[in-house]
Amino acid sequence: MNEKMSAGGGSAFGGQKLSVVIPAYNEASRISHTLLAVSDYLKNQAYEYEILVVNDGSKDNTAGVVRDLEPSIQNLHLIDNKENHGKGWVTKQGMLAATGDVRLFMDADNSTAVDEVEKMLPLFDQGYEVVIGSRRIQGSVITVHQPWFRDFLGGVFRLIVHTAVPIGVTDSQCGFKAFSGTAAQAIFPKQSIYRWAFDVEILALARKMGFKLKEVPITWINDTESHVKLSGMVSMLVEVLQVRLNLWAGKYK
Repeated sequence: MNEKMSAGGGSAFGGQKLSVVIPAYNEASRISHTLLAVSDYLKNQAYEYEILVVNDGSKDNTAGVVRDLEPSIQNLHLIDNKENHGKGWVTKQGMLAATGDVRLFMDADNSTAVDEVEKMLPLFDQGYEVVIGSRRIQGSVITVHQPWFRDFLGGVFRLIVHTAVPIGVTDSQCGFKAFSGTAAQAIFPKQSIYRWAFDVEILALARKMGFKLKEVPITWINDTESHVKLSGMVSMLVEVLQVRLNLWAGKYK
């Protein structure tokens, strides 16, 4: 990558292309705010970009809202799935449909703003292939915290992940992750878990394939509308154990 600076004062990424992939399920009430914020930032950068919204069979008008915005938001594209497959499934679909030199997926609720990517892009110049946001390392900022019970469950989950699938990161579940095009094309075709623990699987794949990985601190705002039930945590545990079994069985070769 060359040393051309972005118009917004960001990282050296001129001449390259960034893909922003946003998986969405029942986000009609807030997806427009997120897309406008993403567009407002990206249109002031020197590099090329695309914004891909992947609708996961929403029961509301998510697809319609995005489709209505396509004429007014530059480089916005909708991938509209009529059936629900899971966040991991549509993330995989979007990351493989993307054409960027770097491909970022982020949450539709805008918990982490797209401008945090400025911390990531220089690291790809330094040889990193996978750069992920973390809420757990020094320099991170959580402006709205989760309820204490969710924090407790999250701590239990992290302990299980570190024990069962040591992937060498502090925050596997942060929904703000960037991959080089090469890494995305290698990792996501092998992804087989599509709901709760897909992040763990793709990071385990990145490590197994030898991609150089880095965590960066991000600013994160808790989504007060998001509620993870105990049943979801159990499903997450089952899927983490499936990743462990897949590694033992050599499924990812």
